[in-house]
Amino acid sequence: MEFMGSSYNGDYKNGRMEGMGEYTIPTQTRYVGEMKGGVFHGKGVLHFPNGSKYEGVWEKGISKQGKYTFSDGLEYEESDWDYCDGKDRRFYSERCNGLKPAGESQLTDQDPPRVIPDGCYDSGDGFYDPNTRVVKDYDDNFLRSTDDQEHEWIVRTCRKGWDECIGHYPRNSTLEDK
Repeated sequence: MEFMGSSYNGDYKNGRMEGMGEYTIPTQTRYVGEMKGGVFHGKGVLHFPNGSKYEGVWEKGISKQGKYTFSDGLEYEESDWDYCDGKDRRFYSERCNGLKPAGESQLTDQDPPRVIPDGCYDSGDGFYDPNTRVVKDYDDNFLRSTDDQEHEWIVRTCRKGWDECIGHYPRNSTLEDK
């Protein structure tokens, strides 16, 4: 366990994690709850580094039911989910606190938004450097290397750490006209 960067603090039975404990994986995600036979079993909570959490009931390491709560307090609901559904694109903090005046729009749900290092992208759980193809958390700890699919998604959709003038295209023009 320690060889892989994980740690456990809790009860043991027959040399295996069993009873109440806290298991931390290398990404600093922590499970706090019941264990049996070395796996999550019973009630427990996964605490993610970004402040979100998943509270669940586990059976032999698999969640049977649970609730995900985002770091801003928004609780995910599988049925009747109306957050960011295409009709209402406000951030959760804007839904709770109201919109800001014109010219002061929020770029992220975190206000003010994180400052992104030059040449990097904010991937939601950390900063992505497209040159090294590595995502590091907001404290500069390694999270993961990206595959081609994740790289393309981040570059296409995430906030950049630099300004980029892309120009203006009149409504009836096409890129071929340029």
